[in-house]
Amino acid sequence: MPDTKTEDEIISLEREMKEFWTKLKSVYGSEQISQSLALKDSCKESIKVLSEKWSKKLKEEDLMIDKINEYSSEILCQSQRASETQERLTEIKSSLNQEKEKNKDLTDSIQELKEECEKKKEIISSKSKAAEERVERLCLCKKLFEERLGLEIRRIHNEQLQFIFRHIDHKDPDKPYLFTLSINEQGDYEVTSCTPPLDCIEEFQLKVRETNNFSAFVANIRKAFVDLSHKQSA
Repeated sequence: MPDTKTEDEIISLEREMKEFWTKLKSVYGSEQISQSLALKDSCKESIKVLSEKWSKKLKEEDLMIDKINEYSSEILCQSQRASETQERLTEIKSSLNQEKEKNKDLTDSIQELKEECEKKKEIISSKSKAAEERVERLCLCKKLFEERLGLEIRRIHNEQLQFIFRHIDHKDPDKPYLFTLSINEQGDYEVTSCTPPLDCIEEFQLKVRETNNFSAFVANIRKAFVDLSHKQSA
């Protein structure tokens, strides 16, 4: 049943179309229909030309869009490389600034060391000068001591001076009484040995450091040796 109904509908549609076409011919005539068909064909051709033209235009625009996208990608890559280069330049600049700071600190340290060395040189020079002056005074006193006090002064190891007194013991005038003297790192007189030993040698040493009266220092030691000799003889 459904197939029969469909065939009937198709037959009915074809009949209606034939009737419509017959009426159309009777109204417009064959010539008008031909003109309409020609106009239709012309429109179709124009539409085809326009379609081809727009299709070509669209393809060109697609190519242009692809080119723009390609340029955009290249610009983006260049921008990224420029950003990386800028970051690298910033790192290099920061590193250079750090090196400058280190160089400045090193220069300041070198300057401080130079100033410290100059101060030490001045101190050493001052101490050396003071020591030379004391040696000169010792040399000036040497002759006087030798002539009047029977004193002999010898230079021994480590730049020390040995003072040898004679004519102390009346029973034995050639018997030596001696002490050894040096100048320590602080530039002070220091008795390193005394024969025979004297209990007052430390007191004399402190006093000569305070007064810097070397002649009195030597005279006091000789007097102490004389007193010791008298006690030993009694």
